[in-house]
Amino acid sequence: MAITSSSDSVRTSTYWIQIGFFSIVVLFNVCLNLQVLTVGLAYFYDPEWWKVHVWLVRGYSGLTLLLLGLVFLSPFPKRVRGLTVSMPILLALQFITIHLNPPLPLSLPLGVLHPLIGFTLFSASTTLVHRTQRFIFPKLDDESDVNLTKQ
Repeated sequence: MAITSSSDSVRTSTYWIQIGFFSIVVLFNVCLNLQVLTVGLAYFYDPEWWKVHVWLVRGYSGLTLLLLGLVFLSPFPKRVRGLTVSMPILLALQFITIHLNPPLPLSLPLGVLHPLIGFTLFSASTTLVHRTQRFIFPKLDDESDVNLTKQ
């Protein structure tokens, strides 16, 4: 009869939380890529794509709150946690810059910042995918690139 310790059970549940977190991060990144694609389609091809652009952000924005909860349920590096915390903040700034246009001293609408914040969100999301992947699936020394001198 095999007896498993509670530490093995905790380790297993931590691993699955991390795998779930990584899966959601990848899904968020794919949705963000699709959103960038649809804004390009709306601007350069057919304005009807704008509806898909808006629908996408309304559909996947809740994933940032789910990620925010998961990142504190399992041990993750500070960099992964920081990037995760930044994503709902950047998404909120995206909503603010597109929906609020208070008068500024230079008569510059806040919407001008929308693409810049979007680029920052895209960069943070992509970096989070890579950082999380390296943390969960570390490359072992013996799995490094093939040494071409040995044949």
